[in-house]
Amino acid sequence: MTLHKTLLALAAVLAALLTPAPPAVAAGKPVELMLQWTHQAQFAGYYVAAAKGIYQAHGLDVRIIQGGPGLDPMNELANGDVDFVTAWLPTALTRRQDGLPLVNVAQVVNRSNLLLIGWKDGPGGSSRDLSGRRISIWEGDFRAPYLAWLQSEGVEPAAIHPQYYSVNLFLRKGVDACSAMYYNEYHMLYQAGVNEDELSVFFLKDYGFGFPEDGLYCTEGTLRLDREMVAAFRAASLEGWLYAARHPEEALDIVMEYVTTANVATNRSHMKWMLEKILASIVPVADSWTLGELARSDYEKTVLMMKGQNMLHNPPSYEAFTGR
Repeated sequence: MTLHKTLLALAAVLAALLTPAPPAVAAGKPVELMLQWTHQAQFAGYYVAAAKGIYQAHGLDVRIIQGGPGLDPMNELANGDVDFVTAWLPTALTRRQDGLPLVNVAQVVNRSNLLLIGWKDGPGGSSRDLSGRRISIWEGDFRAPYLAWLQSEGVEPAAIHPQYYSVNLFLRKGVDACSAMYYNEYHMLYQAGVNEDELSVFFLKDYGFGFPEDGLYCTEGTLRLDREMVAAFRAASLEGWLYAARHPEEALDIVMEYVTTANVATNRSHMKWMLEKILASIVPVADSWTLGELARSDYEKTVLMMKGQNMLHNPPSYEAFTGR
């Protein structure tokens, strides 16, 4: 290094030493968010809001807790152990009916990602070809849209088997069709070596059975006691999602930090697919929906579907459910 360069380097170091330190940022209000599943790109906006200081800028110190098998975020919320949870709209409606006073803080995923996938050498291109076939469908609240759709199409499967945390039964051709999310299991099949032209794919939204999915929820008590905090959390979370949409590679880097730390069995390629597809279900194009808003029409359609499947008998009003 020349003397000139050495002096320049020393001058830079000296300038850095003489620059006064920035004032300490006041700690934000502690808040805990529990996700309905393990860390993955499905929840990227929350990770981004935490990593980029967006929550802090809104006066919040947010801790993000992953869910997964054997964990029930709704119970944690009911016990007061967390402040917010993510949940599917039908799940939230069911739990509210069961006595948990849930409020929809933000409807994050407004476009359905539900699919039924079949082998092309089994079900053809028509939903009616599913009659007489073996189908696996998720249990719980995920089940209702599939059953309602099959019924509306006049499909009579030979058998409906419970589907758990993988598509292995379908891959081994133990069933002719299985349930899937476009941003998740659909891509898993490709990663397992299945080609697109081997599959028949039925998007439930194309048949009028696409319902809003992930939302942010708190209890009526939390909203009543600290409406300002709830509003700040909502705004910061949505800002995190918008940042992720504008900076997807940076968001993916942040997702992978969470995934790696939690030892989640996935890879960057799958997380990239998930992020791309989930963002398309969150950030509206033109006036397709309003970011973060649960439309009254979507709420009423979901309630009607759940009533038709005998899952819901006494739904709250739209105003009560959204805390308005």
